[in-house]
Amino acid sequence: MFSLLKLCKGISLIELVVTMTILGILAAGIVPLIHMTAQRTKEIELRRNLRTIRMAIDEFKKKCDKVPANAPPPESCMPNKYPKTLQVLLDGADFGDAKAGKIKFLRRKIYDPFHSPESDSDDMWGWNLRSSVDKPDSSNWGKEDVFDIYSMSEGTALDGKAKYNEW
Repeated sequence: MFSLLKLCKGISLIELVVTMTILGILAAGIVPLIHMTAQRTKEIELRRNLRTIRMAIDEFKKKCDKVPANAPPPESCMPNKYPKTLQVLLDGADFGDAKAGKIKFLRRKIYDPFHSPESDSDDMWGWNLRSSVDKPDSSNWGKEDVFDIYSMSEGTALDGKAKYNEW
């Protein structure tokens, strides 16, 4: 019996084909999962980034609203009490309080994970902006201030209904 096993060394072509077929089926099932996981990760990052920047815009507005009526409003709060650009949130603004100095609302630039800016000097950081005087469905930024942001991506979320630029 041992002499028969010594004559049959290696693997047969059928064993190789069966193994490759099984590996191909497994790979075909894993690739879509990897793609979906990557998209889900970007969606989570998009939601977090939108929330962070929108909270910073709201905090800026609250800080402008707290400026006393008898004090001259800081230039950064003019005219509608929203930041003039996203860069104001990053650089900070002086609200007339000598103790506080400049108050920063963001620590770093926060980019749209689905639409990176073309260059580092991009004022909008890869986002579409909406001004407080713009219409709610406007797709052009009026450049008066930054009231809201939304994604430039026209892709559809994993739920199949919502578009990223409507979040």
